Amino acid sequence: MLFERVEIATGADKLPCFVFTPGGEAGRRSAVIVYMDAGGIRPAMMELAQRIADAGYVTLLPDLFYRYGAYGPFVPKEVLAGDFRAVLGPLMATTDNAKAAEDTGLLLNYLETRPDVVIGQVGVVGFCMGGGMAIAAAGTWPNRIVRVASFHGGRLATDDVTSPHRLAPMLKAEIYIAAAENDSSYPPDMGARLEEAFTTAGVRYVSETYPAAHGWMLPDFPVYDREQAERGWGKMLNLFRTMRAEPAES
Repeated sequence: MLFERVEIATGADKLPCFVFTPGGEAGRRSAVIVYMDAGGIRPAMMELAQRIADAGYVTLLPDLFYRYGAYGPFVPKEVLAGDFRAVLGPLMATTDNAKAAEDTGLLLNYLETRPDVVIGQVGVVGFCMGGGMAIAAAGTWPNRIVRVASFHGGRLATDDVTSPHRLAPMLKAEIYIAAAENDSSYPPDMGARLEEAFTTAGVRYVSETYPAAHGWMLPDFPVYDREQAERGWGKMLNLFRTMRAEPAES
């Protein structure tokens, strides 16, 4: 696995990011930002970002727990077998949808400095808590993010002021929502609330419920479902495939 580690200044802190680049012909590629789940940066998340890069995208994986400091890496199967809230709660408390959206402005600025990235052709994908962050980022930067995918994202339409559905009127991106079955963090009534907000705002979206548990896309989760994960990968890459790339000048 080949990647570059960069640090993006945020003011008082530095936001560590991992950059994965596609092989093949030179040129400018569209980019994808990956919003991690609560398990943070770990081998499975790095491998996921690498797979997106292998599909042809400059892929940026930020460590959104940077405000906390050093941690992990965690092994989800071990963490989830115990009191996972005690372990992950303090890290999750350092970020939220609004903070992630603010961080995204810096991530986009960084991508726009890269000679291998097409400006204005950025997609985002989030898993679990990252799903809401991806939607919030697209609503905050509607002219810079063109595709959004959320996999088993939770709390996408709540009464919180940072709830992603509140940004529906701002969204210009095409969105894919992949919900888990029997997910307490995203029950059917919440899904209906999100879809109502999207429909009212004229958002282009597709929403599907998979016959799998929350976390099915992540290979280091105990509920990982390979068949449904591959289905999700197909949907994700089809969504990103319509973003533009530019061949190198001859």
